[in-house]
Amino acid sequence: MKIRVATYNIHKGVTSLRSQPRVIALKKAIAQFDADIVFLQEVQGRHDRIQARYGTNDQAHRRHWPESAQHEFFAGESHHSAYGMNAVYDHGHHGNALLSAFPIENTRNTDISDHAYEQRGILHCVLDTPSGQVHCYVVHLGLFEGSRGRQAQALIDAVHESAPKGEPVIIAGDFNDWRNTLSDRLRRELGVTEVFDSLSPRNALGDLVRSLAGRETRLRPARTFPAALPWFRLDRIYVRGFKVAEAQVLHGTLWARLSDHAPIVANLELS
Repeated sequence: MKIRVATYNIHKGVTSLRSQPRVIALKKAIAQFDADIVFLQEVQGRHDRIQARYGTNDQAHRRHWPESAQHEFFAGESHHSAYGMNAVYDHGHHGNALLSAFPIENTRNTDISDHAYEQRGILHCVLDTPSGQVHCYVVHLGLFEGSRGRQAQALIDAVHESAPKGEPVIIAGDFNDWRNTLSDRLRRELGVTEVFDSLSPRNALGDLVRSLAGRETRLRPARTFPAALPWFRLDRIYVRGFKVAEAQVLHGTLWARLSDHAPIVANLELS
């Protein structure tokens, strides 16, 4: 079975400057992924202030703010959706979301907030595909390295507890792991690979030197932040039980206008 997946931090559906709505454009852009499963971070479940200012029934209005939650609006009639509420405030809330062309059997959102100033979560969804269950985890880790380490352990524990050994797993989202300190740990403890592991250009001499020194081959995920000129490697897709046929970061003016992160799309084949 072939599955196309994407991960995208949508910056709550507003521009980085002046917080202008981009929800209509985002829905069209997400449709361009042509993905069976879309992992979304910073999804606005409700925002009363923006709704009051920009809410309108004119669907063609470029600054329109839909009445429904963003994950429901993006899913439309083509996908199922699930939402994990993480950050709650007086005028609304936001979190992670999953869009799926396959039925979502059940969902669970786990609070992995490490301190009072960052609300983070892991959204686990079990999908009913023609080839059986697929476990999907939408992740958005913290800005501080110590927090990310503890949150990575929470992710490892969650996968061990909820995805029986041998069942296919997709973990995707914004890891904020710009120094790439978590990947080896996730590979070792969960048996996952990152989608760019087998696709990245290899440095034979560098690999040989590391091997002679008893060190692991250096594997690097793609650069996704900032979207206008990606330099930092923040966003990832890890898989277990899948072969990666293709993976790419979407660059260009369109994506630079919509969010501060560039999206990743990948074509997978169930092993």
